[in-house]
Amino acid sequence: MDVAEQVCKHLPRTPESTIPLVDQYCAYYQDLFPDVRSYEYFKLLHLGIISNLKRKSLPELEKVLGVSSQSLHHFLTSSPWLLSELEQRRLNKLVSILQEEKIILVVDETGDRKKGNKTDYTARQYLGNVGKIAQGFV
Repeated sequence: MDVAEQVCKHLPRTPESTIPLVDQYCAYYQDLFPDVRSYEYFKLLHLGIISNLKRKSLPELEKVLGVSSQSLHHFLTSSPWLLSELEQRRLNKLVSILQEEKIILVVDETGDRKKGNKTDYTARQYLGNVGKIAQGFV
């Protein structure tokens, strides 16, 4: 059924497809989003995260995904979905997949110096690999 027919029949719009892997993973969370647009931005952010972009900032994702970084920012900060519900569901899924297997979690907080003028979200902060406070990101 096309979008025009859905509008004429006052049916909710179905979300646009991305790639099967992202669609399948995100379908587990679809009911947490009250509208189709929020759910589509959720899928697009996942698509952006697994992309081969060097920088995964909202302005860079905008170039690849074809949606404005302002829309993505609004989705992350103001949409009517609950982060706590999403986190709980994600953790429950992870526990059910792992069951009793042991895992090793590696957290890298070393940080990197800012290089050039294009690096987003940098600040003066302690960088472990430099051993002092410098302009960079962790």
